[in-house]
Amino acid sequence: MRESRSMPVPDGVDGMRLDAGVARILGLSRTVAAALAEAGDITVEGVAVGKSHKLAAGSWLDVTLPEPARPLRVEPTPVEDLDVIYHDSDIIVVDKPVGVAAHPSQGWSGPTVVGALEAAGYRISTSGASERQGIVSRLDVGTSGVMVLAVSERAYSLLKRAFKERDVDKGYHTLVQGHLDPPTGTIDAPIGRHRGSDWKFAVTANGKPSVTHYDTLEMHASASLLDIHLETGRTHQIRVHFSALHHPCCGDLTYGADPVLAERLGLQRQWLHARSLAFAHPADGRRVEFTSPYPADLQRALDILRET
Repeated sequence: MRESRSMPVPDGVDGMRLDAGVARILGLSRTVAAALAEAGDITVEGVAVGKSHKLAAGSWLDVTLPEPARPLRVEPTPVEDLDVIYHDSDIIVVDKPVGVAAHPSQGWSGPTVVGALEAAGYRISTSGASERQGIVSRLDVGTSGVMVLAVSERAYSLLKRAFKERDVDKGYHTLVQGHLDPPTGTIDAPIGRHRGSDWKFAVTANGKPSVTHYDTLEMHASASLLDIHLETGRTHQIRVHFSALHHPCCGDLTYGADPVLAERLGLQRQWLHARSLAFAHPADGRRVEFTSPYPADLQRALDILRET
């Protein structure tokens, strides 16, 4: 049974768009509020209205809320192309393929790293939320490369602290459109939620501090291969920073990449790969580093550029 809420429109949202006002009143995302309006689940004075309707203080608002989210569960699901690079009693290092999430989340029904490891019989730390136990950092679904998980509880605590205190060296390679000027530099620009979309991010004045260091490895006619090292680990950080410089990651249509170039390179996702990860091993503090080769789709795109 879906829950409903009825109330007068408060003065604080007078004149606001329906989706923005309902999101603020009920603590929903603006995307969810807009979807409810489009489904006819929001009425003003008994009349269903669209997401752009302007709210008037004192008018009567009825909202039928969405179904409660079901509890997240780890589903053991084999992933053939997920490789375990290294494994001991403290850590597991994997080479994550594209199309695999780090852990279960609302709206994602595909395979996950934690589910693949469980299906393969690996034990991981029980620290953290039930659906993300052992996760100390993550990669986006559309980003491939090296990723570490904690096996022991001590490793979980030490690695979480290392990532928080920026003691982990996170190296990425990305192919961006055009040529960076200067070819080596640092991008220091805060990142926050995109004003027009709940699932995108942007450089914003009130965002969280975000620092990206880059160095150009190769320059081609239409794109450059960059070596990236992150000081911070914001969601979509590399994609947002280079899009803000008008050099989006090749194939990243969400952040403004050229679809014609993406098609020529055969890219179905952003050219972005977690190339290396270096940190102090939780057992004895020795510095360890793990690397991941380019997957076939990214290597093929780079070969096309090199040949032309």
